[in-house]
Amino acid sequence: MSQATASLIMKGATNGLIDSRIDSYPDFTPRLVVNNFESRRKIISDIEYELAHCSSFSFCVAFITLGGIAPLLPIFKTLESRGVKGRILTTDYLSFSEPEALRKLGSLSNVEVRMAEERRFGHGFHPKGYIFGREDGTYRALVGSANMTGKALSENEEWNLHFAFAQNGSMAESLLCEFERLWANSSALSSVLETYAKIYEEKKKTVRADRVISFENVKLEPNAMQARFVDNLDRMIEAGEDRFLLVSATGTGKTFASAFGLRHRNPRRILFLAHRETILKQAVQSYRRVLGNVYTYGILSGNEKCREATCLFATMQTMSEDKEMRLFQKDAFDFIVIDEVHRAGSDSYQKIMNYFRPQYWLGMTASPERLDGFNIYELFDNNLVYEIRLQQALEENLLCPFHYYGITDFQYEGSEISEETLFSDFRKLVSSERVNYIIDQAEYYGHSGDRLRGLVFCSAIKEARELSRLFNERGYRTCALSGDDSPQKREEAIARLEASADFEDRLDYIFTVDIFNEGVDIPAVNQVLMLRPTQSPVVFVQQLGRGLRKFNEKDFVVVIDFIGNYTNNYMIPIALSGDRSYSKDAIRKYVMEGSRVISGCSSIHFDEITKERIFKSIDAQKTSQTMLKKKYFALKDKLGRVPSMVDFVDFGEVDPLLFVEKKGSYRRFASIVDKDYSPDFSAEEWMVLEFLSSMVANGMRPHELLMIRQLVEERQFTKSTFLSEVESYRKIDADDGSYESALRVLNTDFLNSPGDKKRYATLHMIEADGSDGSIHASSDFAEMTDDEEFRAALLDIVEFGLARCREKYGKTIDDFALYEKYSRKDVCRLLNWPQDDSSTLYGYRVKYGTCPIFVTYKKSEDISATIQYADHFIDQGLFNWMSRSRLKIESTEIQKIIAGRDGSVKMYLFVKKSDDEGSDFYFMGKVTPRDWTQEYIFDDEGGKVPVVNFILDVDPPVREDIYEYFEGAID
Repeated sequence: MSQATASLIMKGATNGLIDSRIDSYPDFTPRLVVNNFESRRKIISDIEYELAHCSSFSFCVAFITLGGIAPLLPIFKTLESRGVKGRILTTDYLSFSEPEALRKLGSLSNVEVRMAEERRFGHGFHPKGYIFGREDGTYRALVGSANMTGKALSENEEWNLHFAFAQNGSMAESLLCEFERLWANSSALSSVLETYAKIYEEKKKTVRADRVISFENVKLEPNAMQARFVDNLDRMIEAGEDRFLLVSATGTGKTFASAFGLRHRNPRRILFLAHRETILKQAVQSYRRVLGNVYTYGILSGNEKCREATCLFATMQTMSEDKEMRLFQKDAFDFIVIDEVHRAGSDSYQKIMNYFRPQYWLGMTASPERLDGFNIYELFDNNLVYEIRLQQALEENLLCPFHYYGITDFQYEGSEISEETLFSDFRKLVSSERVNYIIDQAEYYGHSGDRLRGLVFCSAIKEARELSRLFNERGYRTCALSGDDSPQKREEAIARLEASADFEDRLDYIFTVDIFNEGVDIPAVNQVLMLRPTQSPVVFVQQLGRGLRKFNEKDFVVVIDFIGNYTNNYMIPIALSGDRSYSKDAIRKYVMEGSRVISGCSSIHFDEITKERIFKSIDAQKTSQTMLKKKYFALKDKLGRVPSMVDFVDFGEVDPLLFVEKKGSYRRFASIVDKDYSPDFSAEEWMVLEFLSSMVANGMRPHELLMIRQLVEERQFTKSTFLSEVESYRKIDADDGSYESALRVLNTDFLNSPGDKKRYATLHMIEADGSDGSIHASSDFAEMTDDEEFRAALLDIVEFGLARCREKYGKTIDDFALYEKYSRKDVCRLLNWPQDDSSTLYGYRVKYGTCPIFVTYKKSEDISATIQYADHFIDQGLFNWMSRSRLKIESTEIQKIIAGRDGSVKMYLFVKKSDDEGSDFYFMGKVTPRDWTQEYIFDDEGGKVPVVNFILDVDPPVREDIYEYFEGAID
């Protein structure tokens, strides 16, 4: 370890523990590590990061569970391949640690596991510490309260101190020596595991016996989601409504919710409709448990013919037959419930709904979006009683946690699994090499519970059948199911999958294509294998949902997605995040952030090849007008009216700026695709909407938006009233510079390119009053705003922009939000430059006391040698940056940058990964020159050209996941 490194450690400790005002190197500053979902902080993220950068590791924890190590399995596999050694010490104290978790750790060739036996120590064993050695001889450690369990590392309130220390320091002496003392007095796992496992199992049996209760006489009560649904249903009924829609993520208990709603209303007779008898049988059990013996229960289907029950469960196919339907009076039922109601556009469902006349209709679905364009919302009078999607359900602990592993599908030498393979080379899909690879991954990532119960989704029936046969040859018990198989055969297979470990005819896996996407409950499923490309986020969530139901014999479900080189890979993060905005930046961030943004103990991991495939898919994705049209009408259907831009924000739908990119303004797009929306706007009014949509609707600062709102509502404003409103809105001091800058934008003085100047030459929205300095709406603009429809369109842009400002740009550094993206034009505007110089602003510009720096991290290979600069992150707090070529240290431009260390020049760093990512750059923070040297690079002819190389301090240091994203660009 160098003397400089030791000095940094000491300085960091001084900063963190004594005086935070002391400038220090952040990597060595002690900090508290906690779980805080709102701040996207999880202890597990720090442990993963340290493991990824360590040369050795030593853990000492009291308790270890499968849920605790499951998120770490990908990095453990990487460390094993790199030969990084680790030691893990735990204990038999309280018989809490799970034997399967210990076996998994013990199976890693690079990890040694030992157990501290309570009989040896004679007292409790409760330390929790994670120590990571680095190549430079320093150490990082987390010491505090967190055991190696899922809840401790992701969800519980835990305190852990993260700090660095040197090998020869007093901390190393105490912490490392204490670990060695405990390690030396502990037993090798192999010598004690089987004895411990027997004790653990006996304890578990005792605990299970103590928990056994009878549900016969227990009155069920609704969970949080179900209680809100019941309250909302009551309010709507009392308001005179008679049709209702419940949108509820798979596994959240929508059937129970409907039963609670009916129990509250106490209808005389109930009809429950579904398209499969399997659903009906499960629904009968749920309703019987909630409603009790107040009703009689029966099924009307192809196999059963009960018609007299007061709570009747019927298949749509049977009830829609004329001979059956006519046996019931039109008003025979007070309440009719339709499950999987997204199917209600079919002729059979419509026939039933046109016949019966109940007091109330209730439709239920996890996915109301319909590919056939049928408006489910309109069918239920747009009365959306309650909606809960996957992310909210996870946050409210309604679902079983999941660990998702996006891993590379088997790669043949010189080729890989792609869309072409799926349709042209069946042999590759079922080769012995691929089957062995799939099994190896499934066994490594494992499952929660006493035995494996898995679902495998394949791309074709032929593939499912052959893979099932090949798995059986390797000792597994599997079957393949398709739409051709009878309901009885499916039910038998499900029963065999759910059977106990001692059942001779049990199944380990069911291979299928799409038949288990919806309408079936298999709560025992603890592993899901996805062997097909993701064609739809809706279908992905449906298949993921098969494992998300809670079950008393599993703590989590493992989802392994074998990802090939597929065009639609960008849909995976969309499905996992629930982000329906289709914003490329939002999708990229989700892949980067992974487990940070998923609620509770769930985790998300993509291997490096898969990440690059997904990023490539995101970059290549084109936003089609067909997709935007579909999104537009989906929200219009939900609302029962033409949506506003703000509606798309409020309902978490597609980013309205995508409409702007496509047609200049959202209203223009709506007028093109929707015959019901045809505003009578003049050419000048369309121009105003286009100008504001393209220039200020992104909400990067509120100034222009607040000016427009004042002009629309008051027709004028003064500098003092405007600055006061900005300060009230942003809670920061507004300044004259931003005021003048916003005015230059609205009066088009900021525009600099000939094309923009010509396009908006006649635009005239504001004019100044020379007498008191107030700004007025021009007579033309004032006349435009007299039109109510145009006024509404203007204010919609304003409110959308302000909502976006609050969401994305609430916390800023000199008006720039960390890790948000900006174009060169945006940067010129936010720096209050008099005009848009983006057309000539390439690498950087020192101007008006500011210096924005733009870096493309992975440069194209065909650019000139004189601009192949060696720009890169040295670490999270330092950036290596080169000036433009042909400059020496004594040049005026370089001297301005150097002198700017005193604050006279504010420098900002903007980075994008590659040109494939688009023209916008991530804001990485403010930078300050730490050091600089004269260097030389070679031009295209081999001649030496001077350039100045700077080492820049980055403030604040780059967040781990963002840093890894850019570092991956040059690996």
